[in-house]
This record gives sequence, structure tokens and C-alpha cells, in this order.
Amino acid sequence: MAHLELIDLTKRFGVVTAVDSLSFSVDRGSFVSLLGPSGCGKTTTLQMIAGFEDVTAGRILLNGRDLAGVPARQRGLGIVFQTYALFMHMTVAENVAFGLEMRKIDRAERKRRVAAALDLVHLSHLADRYPRAMSGGQRQRVALARALVIEPELLLLDEPLSNLDAKLREEMQLELRRIQQEAGVTTLLVTHDQAEAMALSDKVVVMNKGRLQQAAAPFDAYETPNNSFVSNFLGKSNSLRAILVEKDQNGSVIEIDGLRLPGPVTDAALGPVEVNLRPERIEMADAGRGIVNGQVEEQVFLGNQWLLRVKTPLGSLVVLRRNTGASESRPGDTVHLNWDRDHLRILPVEVAA
Repeated sequence: MAHLELIDLTKRFGVVTAVDSLSFSVDRGSFVSLLGPSGCGKTTTLQMIAGFEDVTAGRILLNGRDLAGVPARQRGLGIVFQTYALFMHMTVAENVAFGLEMRKIDRAERKRRVAAALDLVHLSHLADRYPRAMSGGQRQRVALARALVIEPELLLLDEPLSNLDAKLREEMQLELRRIQQEAGVTTLLVTHDQAEAMALSDKVVVMNKGRLQQAAAPFDAYETPNNSFVSNFLGKSNSLRAILVEKDQNGSVIEIDGLRLPGPVTDAALGPVEVNLRPERIEMADAGRGIVNGQVEEQVFLGNQWLLRVKTPLGSLVVLRRNTGASESRPGDTVHLNWDRDHLRILPVEVAA
């Protein structure tokens, strides 16, 4: 049985449906990310689980217990907000102990659990410091310790890394995953950062316009997306309108602007489809050996990679090339592009709502 299960969860604000029949599950001890663009309903979903928003329809089951009608303070959840919500007039230890005091835990047990929580987040040496004298990363760890010290059934994280600079954010991703695994706590993270979700999660739940798009392991969602939205949201992707003209057990044939190309094995119906190809899957070939030729329109240096935009008979293609220390093709250069047919993803054509 899933530790957390959402069944047809729906939230309406007047005529606006913020969350639309959302269903997914979270296994005990796992780390799951709710991922999607701003306004997709992920924060509203978290707030319904926490008890801060009423549910319009559907069910939330935590370890088999229906949370309908259970006040937020009685749900036994640990929550870390985007702003951390620390008490600036209290020391680190006092902040962490606050939830235990509210639960009338005796002094000796409070002291033991606070010490264990601070040790877990590597802040024992700062127990007597005030939050105003701490860095953003340290404050974030205090907020985590305060959420974990109550030994919650579920840890909810509302974009807790969004206020950190890029380098510190990357460091704290590793720290957050370490803390979650050592504590063994089931965790649900809300984020709009694709790289963060894929780096941290056992499962990503991709949402758009209040609806579930895909719930899968990060690798599976990236490599075999359900639709064009997931493919494009989880990374760069070349999306091309095509016609599926042939298919059998060995592969398929697609047609783009009159050019026929080999495609992968697919269950899609013959006719209009969308074909997606990751930029890192495209390789440079020798003259006469590529699938298509093109002219470099744009070159961008990304440090560890080069990004090229190439004009081809199929349309404009983005190509990612690993930086090997050698010079790269420049705007105006003719290049020859190749890829494995199995790296193409054939997806249904999405119809605008």
C-alpha cells in the first residue's frame, strides 16, 4: 500500500479549476517531486495535503488514513516553506525545539531530539546562534531540522532552495538528499526547477494546467515522455511535426516536409505525429554520411558544452556538443547531422485546449 495516495484530487476557486482530478502515489521512504510551470497547481496540491486548503473533490490518504476533515496541526506533517519561517528572536536550538514544545514533549526528550536533529543537518556547533547571523544554506538546514524533529509521517517542501544562489543551491541539493535518506522520511517537494527535481527524486510528478502529465522515475520521464509537454519541460528538445507513413516490428518511416526518415518502433497510429529529438543525441558526421546537412546559425558557449542552432531541411535544430577543448563549428559553417533512429520519440500531436 502506498504511504501517500491522492485519488482524483480536485480544487476549484470559483470557476477556475486549479487542480483537476489529480491521482498519484508516494511510496514510504521515497523522495517525490511535484514539477511544473508556475500556475500549474503544484503548490495548491501541497497546501491541500498540508491542510491549508480545503479539498473540492477527491481523497488524500496518508498511510491508509483519510485526511479529510483532519486539521492541519493534527496531520503530523513536517513542512519547510520557501521563506523558512524561522523565529529570528530564538536561537537555532529554540527554533528546532518549538514544535516539540507545542506537542508537550518533556524537557529531556526535547533536548535529545533537538541534538539528534541538529547533528543530522550538521549544525550542532551553531545551536546557540540566531538565524539572522546565519547564511541562507544554514537557515535552510535549521528549517529542515525543525520539520524533522517532530518525526513526521510526511515531509513537505515548498521550493525550499529557491532563495539560494546557483552554487549554494547545487550544494544544498546534495545535502537535502543526504538528510532525507539518513532520516528515511517520505518526502514531497514542490519545484519548478527540472534539474533539481531530476537530481533529487525517486519519482517526478509532472503537472500542467492542474492536470497530471506523467508520474515516473526521472530517467523514464526524460527518455520516454508521455507527450510533448513533458519532453520539452524536462529539458531541451527538438519538436518536429511529421507524418508516420509506415511501421512494423522493426521500425517505422516518418515524413517531414517531403523528406522520409527512419524512425523507431512505435505504437502510434499512422498519420500526423510529433517527433522529438534531444539535442545531445545529435552527432556530427562526415560529409555525405549524415541524415541531413545544415548551416550553423548560432553558437553559444555553455562552459562544459556548446549549443548550436542549425538550419536544416527539417527545420531549425538545436545541437548540444560536449566541450572537448577543441574549437567548434561557427555560424555560417556547413555541418552534417546524424542520430540513431531509436533516439527519436514519436508522440501524439497535441491539440490546443
